[in-house]
Amino acid sequence: MAIRAKKLQPAKVEAIANVKSVLEGYNDYIFADYRGLTVEQITELRKQLRAKDCQFKVMKNNFVKVAFDEMKIENLADYLAGPTAIALLKDDPNEVAKILFDFAKETPALQVKGAYIENEIYDAAKIEAFSKLPGKKQLIAMLMSAINGPAQKLAATLQAYVEKLEKEGPAPAAPAAEAPKAEEAAAPAEEAAPAAETPAEA
Repeated sequence: MAIRAKKLQPAKVEAIANVKSVLEGYNDYIFADYRGLTVEQITELRKQLRAKDCQFKVMKNNFVKVAFDEMKIENLADYLAGPTAIALLKDDPNEVAKILFDFAKETPALQVKGAYIENEIYDAAKIEAFSKLPGKKQLIAMLMSAINGPAQKLAATLQAYVEKLEKEGPAPAAPAAEAPKAEEAAAPAEEAAPAAETPAEA
């Protein structure tokens, strides 16, 4: 928990309020030590992060601690020591973490210290392992591929069958049954029933 003075100067109160308003606009936070990075390197990193709707900001650690305290987010003091930049993000935290770790491989001056993701604290090892998992968009694409696979196969089979029918042409019509001849059409007249014998007179 951040330690606050009994009474802060109005300028500091306003500065903390501004920091808090920035932090509240995001869901997750990844903390990194940026000392040693050149202006050009930071600019390039920020460009890559913006593609994921992520901001990479440097704010005064003490103000951030107080702001997090007011937001009921605690136990982050270890990640707010020394030069610290915060990756502020709303979605795809593992993809943002991957960008940071990939950049750190090329530029060792950048060191990811930890993160606060979905109300859980991640140390450096945990956030690095998290960065290697597929993101939400990748998972959705994998799921859709699994669902659409059988449907696409069925559609291809039906299409092949339709093309086969078109190539062979319409099937020949079945020959119509011959109409019965007139003589045969007329049912034979029933023979008249024999007349009943008239009983002989006595």
